[in-house]
Amino acid sequence: MTRHRGANISTPRKNMNDASTTYFRNIFKSRVSKARELGPGVLLCVTVATAAQFLAQHYGAPQMLFALLLGIAFHFLTEEGKCNPGIEFSAKKVLRFGVALLGLRVTLDEMMSLGWEMLTLVACGVVLTIAFGIGVSKLLGRRVRFGTLTGGAVAICGASAALAIAAVLPKSEHGERDTIFTVIAVTAFSTIAMIAYPLIASLSGLDDKLAGIFLGGTIHDVAQVVGAGYAISPESGDVATITKLLRVALLVPVVLTLSLYFRRHGGSEAKSLPFPLFVVGFCVCVAVNSAGFAPNIVLEGLNELSGWLLVTAIAALGIKTSLKALFTIGYQPLVLVLSETVFIALWVLIGVQVIGR
Repeated sequence: MTRHRGANISTPRKNMNDASTTYFRNIFKSRVSKARELGPGVLLCVTVATAAQFLAQHYGAPQMLFALLLGIAFHFLTEEGKCNPGIEFSAKKVLRFGVALLGLRVTLDEMMSLGWEMLTLVACGVVLTIAFGIGVSKLLGRRVRFGTLTGGAVAICGASAALAIAAVLPKSEHGERDTIFTVIAVTAFSTIAMIAYPLIASLSGLDDKLAGIFLGGTIHDVAQVVGAGYAISPESGDVATITKLLRVALLVPVVLTLSLYFRRHGGSEAKSLPFPLFVVGFCVCVAVNSAGFAPNIVLEGLNELSGWLLVTAIAALGIKTSLKALFTIGYQPLVLVLSETVFIALWVLIGVQVIGR
């Protein structure tokens, strides 16, 4: 009887172990199968991003612009279909993770150090530039979606903002083409601004602090802000970087507002959540960085990872974009981005002169 009871006890345990082993084996097989499916496309995007990094280091041009142009050159690989799952994964999932990690570049103390007047000036500039972009877009016969995309990219942080905003906008037939154009346009104008705006600041008689606020409040991309600011002085570079990071932080309320608006009007992709998870991730990263929990070496590593993820996502968008389709966009979008760039430049320049008196 004792042996019989022992056999009855051990049999269920053996069955449970077998079921558990089968479960984990199936999960492992599923993950391996998924990795094989995504691998070719992701590897392609990472390769393009690596090439873009190499070219940017040797020729001094923006890395994201190189990633876009190289990606477009490899558009033919999307016709075979094998790389498409990985490219889609890079353009969406990798992108959102990279945007979330941008929060590690921002702290609340740095933003508050500018003072309430400058904080209000920069925040109003962001809101007004987006509204201006929507208005001009309508005048030029373009949709609200396009004005929101370009206005947000110019107002906040260039290519990164364009990618984040595009992730919550309604799907459109030309959505990816519009995003690619926006990234190219804001990167080009940002590079021009990096050279021209320090001269404008000098001719306007701005001191180092006000010049830093002007540069950080107007130039589109972070890298160009840093280059322009430190070209004037270390103080100007520090202030420009802090001001720029304030605009990066405003990405959260902008994306959240757009997500809630388009979700309510039935155009947003994420209908099961009140707002995108990458916005939550961004806020968590800001909180962690502000509290000082993470060591500097960890923050530096994650910031580097964020940069690589965003460039990889840009490469994916480039690969998905047909050069022929890009040329069909017309001249109006270029006029739109240029007018938005001039608008925010004038707003901040006049503002710092008035407040700085």
